[in-house]
Amino acid sequence: MTTTLEQLRAGHLAGTRRLKLACGLSEFPREIFDLADTLEILDLSGNALSKLPDDLPRLSKLRIIFASDNPFTELPEVLGQCSQLSMVGFKANRIRTVSGQSLPPLLRWLILTDNEIDTLPAEIGACTQLRKLMLAGNRLRILPEELAACSRLELLRLAANQLSGLPAWLLRLPRLSWLAFAGNPFSEALETAALTDTPSADIRWDELKLEQQLGEGASGVIYRAALLARHEHASRPVAVKLFKGAVTSDGLPDCEMAACIRAGDHPNLIPVVGKVKDHPTGTHGLVMELIDSQFTNLAGPPSLESCTRDIYDADMRFELASVLRLAYGMASAACHLHRQGVMHGDLYAHNILHGGQGRALLGDFGAASFYATDDRDFRSALQRLEVRAYGCLLEELIDRCDWPAEEADIVAKLVALKENCLSEDIGSRPLFDEIAAVLRQLTGAGDRDTAAFAVV
Repeated sequence: MTTTLEQLRAGHLAGTRRLKLACGLSEFPREIFDLADTLEILDLSGNALSKLPDDLPRLSKLRIIFASDNPFTELPEVLGQCSQLSMVGFKANRIRTVSGQSLPPLLRWLILTDNEIDTLPAEIGACTQLRKLMLAGNRLRILPEELAACSRLELLRLAANQLSGLPAWLLRLPRLSWLAFAGNPFSEALETAALTDTPSADIRWDELKLEQQLGEGASGVIYRAALLARHEHASRPVAVKLFKGAVTSDGLPDCEMAACIRAGDHPNLIPVVGKVKDHPTGTHGLVMELIDSQFTNLAGPPSLESCTRDIYDADMRFELASVLRLAYGMASAACHLHRQGVMHGDLYAHNILHGGQGRALLGDFGAASFYATDDRDFRSALQRLEVRAYGCLLEELIDRCDWPAEEADIVAKLVALKENCLSEDIGSRPLFDEIAAVLRQLTGAGDRDTAAFAVV
């Protein structure tokens, strides 16, 4: 909750652990230091700040700082002196310079999305606790080799930069699971081809009648709509996603749209009906099948504390049959995507719609990236990277699974599959077609579990 500067100055916030101020600040309020004994999370986003005080380390318990949407031109070096600081978020500033001195020793989550950074410091390799690094929408041309020392790095966003390729050492990071690199020069041709060469119906804006808003994400707004029939009186319900056009934490909306179209048809993916044409403001959009309202997000996104792992309802439990069906569906969908040269990049439970009994649909292609399928080594490396993300999902499902004693053998094989997917020996991880084959064997279902799920 946003507090007021008057509350702070009046001493009404004594003992607070979390402070958010968004009131046009051009200078850091010195009264914040009155909270030094308790303050852990400081959010100064949406102000007019361009520097932080040299004595910021007086906030000795500060763990998290946000300063997005400010006019900082460099990441403040004083951050590196804050001994307990583990999460730093300076999204949508004007940052061009990141010095090694600005990186705190316990850093595990760094957000520098939508800035003007062209170089990262070699000192980033000393951030051995780093797990999430978000750099989409900058001007990076190369990555420092020292980043290879960040062996705990799990999520990396490099979309919408100026990279000419990915260094080989990057794909050897033992825990890297969620990677986005669309919108760079080396993948631009593939993204363009996905939009121009992949068959997709054009749906005129005047054929759509928007109804209520269903949701909103970083890249766009989703509406329930009616698709008006051209030659019939009847219309049918659909979902329409209108893209915002700005860079997101994951990448560019145009790349997301290209990935949705390129993905094609699969029973565990949300079907795309077509692209919006002739929107009066030129807004890009997709028309998709409207999913039955009984489908809900399998989990919530990671919290500040969990960092890279999703948050499930405390009482959520699954039967073994549901886990097997859901796990098979996601492996099959991922296998299908990689055959198209698409890496989802955000294979998480919070991007899966779950309809009960293991019925599941993988969505949200905001972090998807394209690659050439004829480069066998690169293709295998990217797939094994995403397999670790799948292993995290499988682990979460197993941890919430109830199974009868007579199914212990199946569970043991499922656990072994999970361990193989999570292996830090990257070359030993199975590919998605191998994973799907194991799960088919465990269910004894063959291909019958791939039947399409109902939509309305």
